[in-house]
Amino acid sequence: MVNNTDFQKAVELIDKSNSILVTTHTKPDGDACGSIAAICDVLAALGKKVEPLLLSEVPEWYRFLFADPPKILGRDISLQQLTEGQFAEFDLIIIVDTNSYSQLPKFEEYLKQNNKPVLVIDHHVTADGLGCVELIDTTAAATGLIVFDFLKYSDWPVTDKITHSLFVAIATDTGWFHFPNTDSRVHRSCAELIDAGANPAQIYHDLYQNLSLQRFKLMVAMAKTLELHLNGRYATQHLTQADFERTGAAHKDTENLIDECQRISTVEAAALFVEAGDGRVRCSLRSRGAVNVRKIAAKFGGGGHTMAAGAYLSGPLEHAKQLIFEQIKEQFAEI
Repeated sequence: MVNNTDFQKAVELIDKSNSILVTTHTKPDGDACGSIAAICDVLAALGKKVEPLLLSEVPEWYRFLFADPPKILGRDISLQQLTEGQFAEFDLIIIVDTNSYSQLPKFEEYLKQNNKPVLVIDHHVTADGLGCVELIDTTAAATGLIVFDFLKYSDWPVTDKITHSLFVAIATDTGWFHFPNTDSRVHRSCAELIDAGANPAQIYHDLYQNLSLQRFKLMVAMAKTLELHLNGRYATQHLTQADFERTGAAHKDTENLIDECQRISTVEAAALFVEAGDGRVRCSLRSRGAVNVRKIAAKFGGGGHTMAAGAYLSGPLEHAKQLIFEQIKEQFAEI
């Protein structure tokens, strides 16, 4: 848990700031989107000028969290505009759901020359110490839990919209409460959010019963590539650039697709390999606990959690697959 001293330092940072930039890691997931949406709504209610700036597009199933689509670095705002203050002049930067330069492409350049205070709110073990104040709790199942604790400490208003955003953050990072990180703290916090106005039925519909046809077709294409290795204990799937062209789907549509093969009873570890278009291959890794996928991702410059991690690998696809296979095989041999 984050101690009250650090919460107070964060409150003081925000109190003396007027213009605040909020960002998160590239390919924002539900925890990142929900946490950003909640923080931005709170800051706006406090009378702050707040600008969310993302490093890649918000997946369509999280767009309902934002009244207006957040600006994207490299598409709506150039790095030069950000660096030279043409976007806005900020006196505080808040980074949520990551504490690593590697997950902040392009933005890391701005961050390294920045002389303004940085507040980090995160629950990952991988950390580069980006903040002058950091609210870090690696025992938290989601960054949204830390944000919720922070709001309760500060006694700032929690509206219906904020409860929905935080519920999304927590529910998605726990796999709608079926991942092993779903502990009593998760359930207590979600019960509080429901009492405060969150509507789980509506949120579930918005998240999981609202797929685009393109994303569904991409899921079908992925399923056809399923391969089982090591006596069915390790599953791999992949998506090529041709799959995206044929289905009309975008790279953001791959979020959580890796979880599908974990329905197979023998699978203890899984990997999804996605051609990135720049010669690299993005690898998402999942484990039921026997394999430490964060350790594997870290070897290739990535990060994440023990049972959910990812990294970019050098291509081609078969080369990337072999790199991960050797790591998975090695860990199974040590069990």
